[in-house]
Amino acid sequence: MTYLSKSDFCTTLPIGECTITLEDVYYILGLNVSGLPVSGSNFVQVKQICQHYLGVIPPDRATKGNSIDDVGENASELEKQASCRAYILRMIGGLLMPDKSNNRVHLKYLSLLGDLNKVSQYSWGSAVLATLYRELCLATKPGVISMGGCALLLQNWAWYRLSCVAPESPKPWIFPLAQR
Repeated sequence: MTYLSKSDFCTTLPIGECTITLEDVYYILGLNVSGLPVSGSNFVQVKQICQHYLGVIPPDRATKGNSIDDVGENASELEKQASCRAYILRMIGGLLMPDKSNNRVHLKYLSLLGDLNKVSQYSWGSAVLATLYRELCLATKPGVISMGGCALLLQNWAWYRLSCVAPESPKPWIFPLAQR
C-alpha cells in the first residue's frame, strides 16, 4: 500500500495556490479517474434514446423534470435495468455534473449507461473535474450569479486543502473522503 502526502496530489501553482486534481477527485468522491473517456453526441433523439434505454417515451412537453416511478419486486429485469439507468442519470445531473439549474441532465450520458456492466470502466472522475472547471470558468463572467458543477467536490476539497474553512471533525479519515 502506498501512502501519499498532500504534496503528492496537490498541484502548487507559481503564485502559491493549489487546484483540484484528479487524485483529489478519486480520494474525495471515490470515482474512477482512468479508463474509457466519458463522451457522447450533444445531438440525441430524445424519444428514441429514452425508449431504448429507459423503456419510456416522454411526452413532448415533459422533456424536463420527468420522474420515473420506483420499480416493484415483480419488475422484469429490463424494468430494473431501466430504473437503474434513470437513477444513475439523476446522480450525474443532480450531483456529479449538474448544470446551474440542478434539475436537468443531458441525455448524451444515457448512451454510456447502455451496458450497466461497463459503467464502472468509464473515467467519471475526469468528466466531473472537467465539468467543474468549465463551470468555474463560466462563473467568473460578469453578471453570473450561480454555477453548476460538483459542489460536493469543491466543498470537500476546500475543507481538506484550506484549513481556514474546514470544520472541525473528530471522525477519522475514511474513503471516499466525502463520506466523512
